[in-house]
Amino acid sequence: MYAPERHQQILATARAAGRVDVAALALELDVTPETIRRDLTALERHGLVRRVHGGAIPVERLGFEPGIADREGILSGEKERIAKAALDELPDGGAVILDAGTTTVRLAELLPNDRDLIVVTHALPVATVLASRPNITLHLVGGTVRGRTLAAVGSWALAALTEIRADVAFVGTNGISVENGLSTPDLAEAAVKRALIAAARRTVVVADHTKLGRTDFAHVADLEAVDTLITDSGAAVELVDEFETAGVRVVRA
Repeated sequence: MYAPERHQQILATARAAGRVDVAALALELDVTPETIRRDLTALERHGLVRRVHGGAIPVERLGFEPGIADREGILSGEKERIAKAALDELPDGGAVILDAGTTTVRLAELLPNDRDLIVVTHALPVATVLASRPNITLHLVGGTVRGRTLAAVGSWALAALTEIRADVAFVGTNGISVENGLSTPDLAEAAVKRALIAAARRTVVVADHTKLGRTDFAHVADLEAVDTLITDSGAAVELVDEFETAGVRVVRA
């Protein structure tokens, strides 16, 4: 069976069953699990499935944009490792920006107590974690709060971000690809993410492997805006090579 035939069969199975499993597909199609993983990566790059631990889910099952509560338990181990690796990108002191997202919330929880930091965020969950920390000077950016992500967006948020200059912005994303850079489902959130990137001297993207090679609806920034990408060990080697060839430093946690 040729790869395009496998892709059609995998997609049909995923849509019929609601998800597919790497091991089961390898047995059914008489190929190695590595071959199935490459097939799923190809299907994900075309926006047809979303990779999850051990398999994949058709995009039709995911809906347009999962809420933050639905995303908290997905790939939690990978997000933990990404957040721990992101600690190495912190300045000894100074100012950082934390974007909205489940991985950045985990990073907020892990921020060290032994150094003073200024933290700017437009994300209510991040602010809740940091509000009582004595070593953190917290600046909460206001605006219209999106219920799906609990992040402030709109003109107030954009205006506030033009007034600052931080050392590092830790940015989440729904998709990152060499061709199309960073992207997210919502135009208003895309605008705020652009402002976060513009307000920092360095940009560190924290994104699990399911985001790599994907392009979502709203463009945030070209790949040239990204200094470092921190992902997990599930990231396909060929995708990592593409990002590094394009000039992005990639850390696999």
